[in-house]
Amino acid sequence: MFDRVEIRIKAGDGGSGKVSFRREKFVPYGGPDGGDGGDGGNVYLEADSGLYSLLNFKHKRVHKAANGENGMGSRCTGHNGADLVIKVPVGTVATIVEENGQKRVLADLAADGDRTLVARGGQGGLGNTHFVSSTNQAPMLAQKGQPGGEYDLILELKLIADVAIIGYPNVGKSSLLSLLTAAKPRVANYPFTTLSPVMGVIQRPEGAFVMAEVPGLIEDAHLGRGLGHDFLRHISRTRMVIHLLDGTSDNPIDDMIKVNSELYLYDASLSERPQVVAVNKIDDELVQLRREELTEIFKEAGLEVFFISALTGEGVEVLLTKVAEKLAILKAADAPETEIDQEIKVFRPAPKGKMGFRITRLEDGWQVEAPEIERIIEHSDIEDLEVRRQIMVLLKHRNVQQALIKAGAVIGQKIITGRMEWYL
Repeated sequence: MFDRVEIRIKAGDGGSGKVSFRREKFVPYGGPDGGDGGDGGNVYLEADSGLYSLLNFKHKRVHKAANGENGMGSRCTGHNGADLVIKVPVGTVATIVEENGQKRVLADLAADGDRTLVARGGQGGLGNTHFVSSTNQAPMLAQKGQPGGEYDLILELKLIADVAIIGYPNVGKSSLLSLLTAAKPRVANYPFTTLSPVMGVIQRPEGAFVMAEVPGLIEDAHLGRGLGHDFLRHISRTRMVIHLLDGTSDNPIDDMIKVNSELYLYDASLSERPQVVAVNKIDDELVQLRREELTEIFKEAGLEVFFISALTGEGVEVLLTKVAEKLAILKAADAPETEIDQEIKVFRPAPKGKMGFRITRLEDGWQVEAPEIERIIEHSDIEDLEVRRQIMVLLKHRNVQQALIKAGAVIGQKIITGRMEWYL
């Protein structure tokens, strides 16, 4: 099973605003008519019950949404970029890797149709119609579109099953699953036969439930030994556990303690999952001779134990009845007592953008960080004297020069804003 993958996602960039003027016959003083750029497309993750692994991402690691179109003349706004919806299996956990290397869980898509926004598209830039004023009737300024969000994303699939079969390798987990369900795991007389989790559905009079075999649990599995480090995560979603033991083992109860210790060391909450203990291979004469002894040992430990044969089916029905009873109790406990009221949607208008700025002292001058103004500078011909004049007027109107003087800047010092250098 391909159940963990790292991908790169990129939302669409916003389109740039347009610098344009009306030039129509018999329309004097047409004025600016540059349209805004379209917004970039968002990137969403959506759970799809028709998918069962992350194999689709094996050969495609970069996923991009469409960019917004640039603005056009006649006040025409560019088209917004199309959103990208990435389908993932139900049970996928998405984790964002921040720039500092820290990981942050973004979403847990545990139900079919669950959707979450993982990267927001960049906002389109403003056309020159937004910069007209009583003192500037012919603005040569427009904004560049904002870049879309870009992240490294880790997708991990955690199987959603009611019951997990755990135990040491070669205790008969695959044989039991194939006996009870239509699943066809590999069965052979050697350890680590099964290399990935396998699920099957069990039909019972009490109701159907999903059972999964989780392979690879041995001592030090939580440290990556064997296959346990890769598959321990799949137990976290199960309601309960069948702990299968090998009756021919020298010390089955010691095997159980070691596996439970691995669960605790990987995630302390896993060791609290309800367990039903079953000793397999009762068809073996040695196990039959040890049955009373093993029963007494488990009784002293305060545990009820079931003896089964995954080969012949002996004792399996009794085990399933116990599992179904426990499962019904757990499901009833998880069910809400009253129907949850329909969610009330609250719409909150987005705050209007502000052309804020931050001033930083440099060795040879000052730096003014003003994202909204920098987008204008990035999209403008700053070698044009009229364009520079209009940008300076914009900076003056935003009280940037006054703030510089208040911070200690003196006339004649160099100021850097984006890619433009100017002097106070």
